[in-house]
Amino acid sequence: MAVSLLAHEISDLCLAKPALRSLAVTATVADALSALRSSDEAFISVWDCNHSPESVTGADGHECRCIGKVSMVDVICYLCKDENLLSPCAAMKAPVSHILSKLPGLIMHLEPSSSLLDAIDLILQGAQNLIVPIQRRLSSNSRRKQQHPKAGGAASATTVHGGGREFCWLTQEDVVRFLLSSIGLFSPVPAISIDALGIISSDVLTTDYHAPAISAIDLISRSLADQTSVAVVDCDGALIGEISPLTVACCDEAAAAAIATLSSGDLMAYIDGGGPPEDLVRVVKLRLKERNLEGMLETFTAISSGNRTTSSFSSSSSCSSDEESSLSPTTTLTRSSGRYGRSASYSARMVRRAEAIVCHRKSSLVAVMIQAIAHRVNYVWVIEDDCSLIGIVTFSGILKVFREYAMA
Repeated sequence: MAVSLLAHEISDLCLAKPALRSLAVTATVADALSALRSSDEAFISVWDCNHSPESVTGADGHECRCIGKVSMVDVICYLCKDENLLSPCAAMKAPVSHILSKLPGLIMHLEPSSSLLDAIDLILQGAQNLIVPIQRRLSSNSRRKQQHPKAGGAASATTVHGGGREFCWLTQEDVVRFLLSSIGLFSPVPAISIDALGIISSDVLTTDYHAPAISAIDLISRSLADQTSVAVVDCDGALIGEISPLTVACCDEAAAAAIATLSSGDLMAYIDGGGPPEDLVRVVKLRLKERNLEGMLETFTAISSGNRTTSSFSSSSSCSSDEESSLSPTTTLTRSSGRYGRSASYSARMVRRAEAIVCHRKSSLVAVMIQAIAHRVNYVWVIEDDCSLIGIVTFSGILKVFREYAMA
């Protein structure tokens, strides 16, 4: 029975999935930031229309393929580089390709007729998102309005179409949720402890509570690629909290200034849900001033003061008038949506907090699955009774268990 479940076509998992919004690879980092601000999605797909043989041919003659995805975390980590902290204005004009992950295979294309087993195999090989065509009943007028990501880029994301088809993407969470709906087919595996199943990984990313947050910037980038998180521990190795990409993604670009100036412990408080405490805002401003990071200081001050009417970059005096005039209307950033307002809900998406989601080594597989899905994370930390960190259980590790059981 479990084998038959894995033979399901992945089109079953695409039901009611929204069509992807896209950004052309020729867009700028500023375009990506604008698109992320105006979207309720944590990621925006990036497409390349390069006329390669492997591309998807569209009705308008363009050949396009999704080559990656960007999130607010990518933008924030990019701004944390030394040269970009000095000149955030110039950094935003760089091509969006500068913030795309260089790891191959994170995004893979699959046909709707592919099996769930095919999807799981790609995930176990490192894929984060699977691009799948979805069918829509469209009028002829709607078809004429369909467009690919254009070569010149666009400030706001558009819906991706190719050959009369729209596309969605499937995630590890989608697959695990689908398996959970038929968990009885895998009995008795779901009731076995994660320790007995051997899926607790000791390969964890950690930073000390008192360490500068900027020292963990590479770990944050890696955790985004691994779909995990950075554990914040004390000197005894006890888990205190985490710096999760999902939490950072709910912030705005001002978080780059916080990462550059605060400790890991203070950064947890800064990104924790309802907006940064005023005392930490003052600390960030003071330290930016001490380091003569005037461009980032003006950006941070504009955002933290609630200025939502103009671009925090294009309005900064660190940008010359020539630089400002070179920004086309399509790349002007606005904050009118208020998606990242400090006093309001960040978006329709669940706002992640900095508390770590934990379990114990004797927790059952199904309990860990439910816990992770309930909190919209791809992992659960494993701790001892004294809170010392043992390791981590990930969705990819869980999927490996189900695949081995079904194919045994």
